[in-house]
Amino acid sequence: MAAMTIRYEFEQRPDYGTTLPVADDILWLRMPLPFSLEHINLWVLRDADHWVVVDTGVGDDRTIELWKQVFMGAMQNRPASHIVATHLHPDHIGCAGFLARHFDVDLWMAREEYMLCRVLVADTNKPAPEEGINFYKGAGFTDEQLKGYRRAFGFFGKFVTPLPESYKRLRDGDRLPLQDRTWEVISGGGHSPEHCCFYDREQKLLIAGDQLLPTISPNVSVWPTEPLANPLRDWFTGLNKLKSSIDEETLVLPSHGKPFRGAWPRIDALIQEHEERLDVLRDICRQPHRTVDVFPALYRSKINDGNLVLATGEALAHLHYLLGTGELTSYEEDSQLWYTTT
Repeated sequence: MAAMTIRYEFEQRPDYGTTLPVADDILWLRMPLPFSLEHINLWVLRDADHWVVVDTGVGDDRTIELWKQVFMGAMQNRPASHIVATHLHPDHIGCAGFLARHFDVDLWMAREEYMLCRVLVADTNKPAPEEGINFYKGAGFTDEQLKGYRRAFGFFGKFVTPLPESYKRLRDGDRLPLQDRTWEVISGGGHSPEHCCFYDREQKLLIAGDQLLPTISPNVSVWPTEPLANPLRDWFTGLNKLKSSIDEETLVLPSHGKPFRGAWPRIDALIQEHEERLDVLRDICRQPHRTVDVFPALYRSKINDGNLVLATGEALAHLHYLLGTGELTSYEEDSQLWYTTT
C-alpha cells in the first residue's frame, strides 16, 4: 500500500558516514545500526557559521569514528551550536553525550524523553526487576524466555554515551529559528512518550523521527515501566494531530527509509494497518487468549528470542487499546493474564 501512496524524492541515498543535500542548508546523513534495522537517517542543519545536529546514531565506536569523519568532511570543521533529539531511543540519542561534549553545546529534547532516557540508562548492569519478570510472566513467557529477559536487561544503556547532566526542554508548539528557517515542534506519543517532530511550515519540510516512516510502522509497545499504558491510542492521536498540522505536499524526512511526499495517505495507511490488527483481536478474543497466543494472528514474521520482547509490547498495545474502549476484559489465572471480548 505504501508504494502506491507515497513518492520518493531521491533515487539514491548516502553511504554510511556521508551526506546528501535534501534542501538548502539541510544535509541527510546515514549511520549504521548494529540491529536488524541496519541504518538511521540523521539531519545536519546549517545555523549561520555553525551546524545543528538532529539525532545522533548509537553510541558505539563505529559511529563515533564516522562522526569524526563528518566533522572534517561535510561539516567542514565548523562547530555545532546545538544537539537535538527527536526522542530517547539509543539510535537517536546514543551519541548525543559524545557530540555535546565534543562541541561543548547543549542538548535539546522533550522532558519526558530526557527523564525516561536517564532512568533507562541507569538500569545498565542491574539485575532485572521483579516487576519486569512478573510483567512478562503475565504475558505468557516460559521459564526459558524469562531467563532471556533477565540476560538482556540493561541493554539500553550499552548503546548510549553518558548523557549531559542538563538539557534544554522542547515543548509542543515551540519554534526554533535556525538560519533562514523556523522549525515548529509537533509532539506526539505512542512510539515514545513525547516524541518531537520538527516542521518548517513555509518550506513544507518535516523532520519526522520515527513517528512517520515510509515503509514500516514504528514499534508501539507497552513496557514494564508503565504496565497499564495505552500507547496505541496515544499514537493514533499523535498521527491525526500531525496530519492536521502539516501540508499534504510536505517533504517528510524520516529516520528510516528515504525522504518522501504523501504524508497524509501514509498516515491513513498506518492507521488502517493497525485497525486491521484490532479487528483480528476482536475476532479471536471471543475465546480467551494470553498475549503470546495472539502472535500468529498479528504477525507474518516468525517470533523468536530476538524479537519476542518487541512483539509482546506491540501485542499488548493493541490489547490495551481494546481494553480502553471496553471491547475486551482481562482476568488473571496462574499469574498469567487472559483477554476476552466483553
